Amino acid sequence: MSMEKLLNRIDEYKKVIDDYRPLKPEELKELDDYFRIGTTYSSNAIEGNTLTITETKILIEDGITIGGKPIKDCYEAVGHAKAYDYMLEIARSKDFCFSEEIIKNLHKLFYSGIDVQNAGQYRAHQVFITGTEYIPPKPEEVNRLMKEFTDELNNKRNTLHPVILAAYAHRRLVDIHPFTDGNGRCARLLMNMILVNKGYQIVTIPPILRNDYISALKAAQKEHDPNDRAFYTLIANCEIEAQKDFCRMFNLEIS
Repeated sequence: MSMEKLLNRIDEYKKVIDDYRPLKPEELKELDDYFRIGTTYSSNAIEGNTLTITETKILIEDGITIGGKPIKDCYEAVGHAKAYDYMLEIARSKDFCFSEEIIKNLHKLFYSGIDVQNAGQYRAHQVFITGTEYIPPKPEEVNRLMKEFTDELNNKRNTLHPVILAAYAHRRLVDIHPFTDGNGRCARLLMNMILVNKGYQIVTIPPILRNDYISALKAAQKEHDPNDRAFYTLIANCEIEAQKDFCRMFNLEIS
């Protein structure tokens, strides 16, 4: 299916969802809690976290650590849940605007339990991404690139389709790779901040699509003939699945 058709379908589903809104406060809380667990589990699992979705739920909701699991995995789950709550708060604020501070705060909340010294701080050394030929920018370029990045997002926020803007923001933050670690999770939170702000559904990338996700990013980061079509298509399809999930939960009819 072409991107134009995918976006048209997304907007058709969005209209069905918008017609059902506003949600009752208790419904919104249930939905937020549902996606807090789902996005925390899936985003961490893509990066190799070993917690199951049930273990993630127990840890976040009950505060019970999981025996036999790496403590780092537990810190990642708790940190991601905190960053998720912050993401929703910013996305729903009336004066929403992209800034480096917001991105740094996302990373700090997620990463402070793992490495407090580097949490929310741009990297000061060169990093390399295992399994890809792509080499992120030099550390001395990060400050300039991040300022240009946030300025670009603010300039494009009302001209690009929100799903395209969200996918672009996700990919570009991964390209810059501003932090020592946790860039992918921060990028997925930023993507969802854009989607929520524009009234779309939170996207989760299930672990089963990990290879497709990584391959799509690699295609977009190739030195010669880069192509982000596969990545945008993957994000658009994940948005559709999230919309279908919403409609299923609230018994809404969609074609």
